[in-house]
Amino acid sequence: MMLAGRRALVTGGRRGLGRAIAAALAQAGAAVAISHEGAHDAAEAAATAAAIGAAAALPADLADPAAPTTLLRAAETVLGGPLGILVCNAAFEQRVPLDETDPLDTDRHWAVNVRGSLELVRAARPGLVAAGQGRVLLLGSVQQWRPNPHQLAYAASKAAIGNLGRNLARQLAPGGIALNILCPGAIETEGNAAALADPAYRRRVEERIPAGRLGQVEEVAQVALFLCSPAASYVCGIEMLVDGGLAAG
Repeated sequence: MMLAGRRALVTGGRRGLGRAIAAALAQAGAAVAISHEGAHDAAEAAATAAAIGAAAALPADLADPAAPTTLLRAAETVLGGPLGILVCNAAFEQRVPLDETDPLDTDRHWAVNVRGSLELVRAARPGLVAAGQGRVLLLGSVQQWRPNPHQLAYAASKAAIGNLGRNLARQLAPGGIALNILCPGAIETEGNAAALADPAYRRRVEERIPAGRLGQVEEVAQVALFLCSPAASYVCGIEMLVDGGLAAG
């Protein structure tokens, strides 16, 4: 699963799953750029890029309709050519019950998670065809099958990613681009560290997972590496769960 000579962009690569995926691609030999949201997280993103061997950390607020194209062009510039791998990991996620749902936040879930991914793929398509054996990885979620009632908009956006990905896979495959959807389950990240620090809450989460534990970001990253590599040359249009059996439980 070596990626020498490949150029990759991982959105939302500052921390968590994005960082782990970007690190795995870089360790496999790819030239990698990561994106982050903006000025407020630029220092941390730059530190991440340096730590994992990425070429650059590029700002992009994917809620802005113009941001995906601008980001793609910036990535091609810093990496020295068209992308061979695109990983759409950046996402907006909010945990609120129905009565506290804000329409503007609902719109942001759609803009960042769904429209942002679609526009990134559209902008990257010519370069992916030119690079040959292009790979696109969209980040879905176990919530496509087991939605959390406190994450209504997020779960709906990830269900949309599943449909979008299957549709795009059919359209991109004739151009030599394999698109797949990676669907993590309950994974330990910086974003949920505070909640998981409560032993009772952690126990409730783990009891729902047939494997009996939470996943680690490296476990997701290794599946991402496979799907982005020549080893997955005939894998296209799948929704790959990495969830310890949660969707089946």
